Amino acid sequence: MEKKQKLTLKALILMIFTSVFGFTNIIRAYYLMGYGSIIWYVLAAVTFFLPFAFMLSEYGAAFKDSKGGIYSWMAESVNPKFAFVGTFMWYASYIVWMVNVGTGIWIPLSNGIFGVDKTQTMSFFGLNGVQSLGLLGVFWILLITFVSSKGLDKIKKVTSVGGTAVALINVVLIVGGLIILALNKGQMAEPVTAAAFTNSPNPDYTSMISVFSFLVFAIFAYGGLEVVGGLVDETENAEVTFPKGVTISAIIIAVGYAVGIFIMGAFTNWTFAFTQFSEAEITLGNVAYVAMNNMGYQLGLALNLTDAAAVTVGMWVSRYMGLSMFLALTGAFFTLIFSPLKQLIEGTPEEIWPKSFSKRENGLPVVAMRVQAGIVIAIILLVSFGGEGAAEFFKILVAMTNVSMTIPYMFLAIAFLGFKKKDDIHKPFEIYKSKSFYKIAVFSVTFVVGFANVFTIINPSLNGNVKETIFSILGPVLFGVLAYIMYTRYEKKK
Repeated sequence: MEKKQKLTLKALILMIFTSVFGFTNIIRAYYLMGYGSIIWYVLAAVTFFLPFAFMLSEYGAAFKDSKGGIYSWMAESVNPKFAFVGTFMWYASYIVWMVNVGTGIWIPLSNGIFGVDKTQTMSFFGLNGVQSLGLLGVFWILLITFVSSKGLDKIKKVTSVGGTAVALINVVLIVGGLIILALNKGQMAEPVTAAAFTNSPNPDYTSMISVFSFLVFAIFAYGGLEVVGGLVDETENAEVTFPKGVTISAIIIAVGYAVGIFIMGAFTNWTFAFTQFSEAEITLGNVAYVAMNNMGYQLGLALNLTDAAAVTVGMWVSRYMGLSMFLALTGAFFTLIFSPLKQLIEGTPEEIWPKSFSKRENGLPVVAMRVQAGIVIAIILLVSFGGEGAAEFFKILVAMTNVSMTIPYMFLAIAFLGFKKKDDIHKPFEIYKSKSFYKIAVFSVTFVVGFANVFTIINPSLNGNVKETIFSILGPVLFGVLAYIMYTRYEKKK
């Protein structure tokens, strides 16, 4: 039975895809910077994502039997207290991610069913749109927790669907773009010039500050790889399969982003698509649907259909996009509802937690998953039914966790120095064979993530929002101090 539940290379790659690759990141990048975004995505991949992925590959192969994922890696490489602070900070940010996505996942589903976002106008039991979304969010958390608690084989099936949906929407983008390009006799909708790769067509993205904010956006587009750290012990032939899965995924994701952004130019004239095509106000939340709608429209025109028929094609492509994004987010949710928690509970000393947390059903810490669901549901209900004060509270929570989600990347990179120095750790897979090579990689990842976080903290105050800057600093400090106190209490007890 246990053997059936082990992850194959293909299942692992699909899980990584659903956790890391955001299809909307391609369209948002093109919307913000045009072709100029490619160089920043490549830079983020070379200086952060690929070196970080190779570190995780080495960790995963060395600690193939560890159930605690990133906690176990850092505890063995540095010390348990350092590991606990980093892991707890990272876990807290995923609670807020679940609140956000639990209520936001219905927007792509609405687009998939109706062709437009109807979530703001829907009403259950006489409740307004925000409250109705809150109820749907509660139902979603209960459903995902229930299905996930049945075991990894159930999770694997859903994440495979999610990963396949992500892969297929990219196929639609690339193949659709190439068909339109061929029908238009090689004429790109957005002209390709040397200047286009260095300058943004978006007037809001021409200053140095705005370009820096885009680099931060590009770095965060590669986040989430560390989530699969908790799956090493669930992977078939882990010391070979895990590093191979991480490496293959990292390269495909990095190349996929760059190719996807370029192909956008085959059917998206920036000025037409984002200033004239859509009647709705374009935001980062809906730009992906506008762009894919435009793709269907341009395909219809290239096939010499009438304008009305081309509009219909656009609507159906937008619906397909909504359904694909719903499936992709569902896949990501199934991984994220148990993997961060598994790493926090199973790696750390069990005396830190209530005794029931270590109880396992179907190979998972089910009691802890239910408590997690209760916390997420409580925040969803508070935000949905608490009025303006609660909405403001949630904005503060998001600001507090923005930085907390990525600081652990710096913890993992710094711990890698200890990992490489310790000869007693058996390392069956090594990419960083020379001392200078791994030190450069550690410096690069730490510097890039550090820069991104410093900019994320100061950027709101540059725009007059000092409160968000304060809470961005307060979040990691608060979660870090809480984790430190929890671990110190455990040490005293011991």
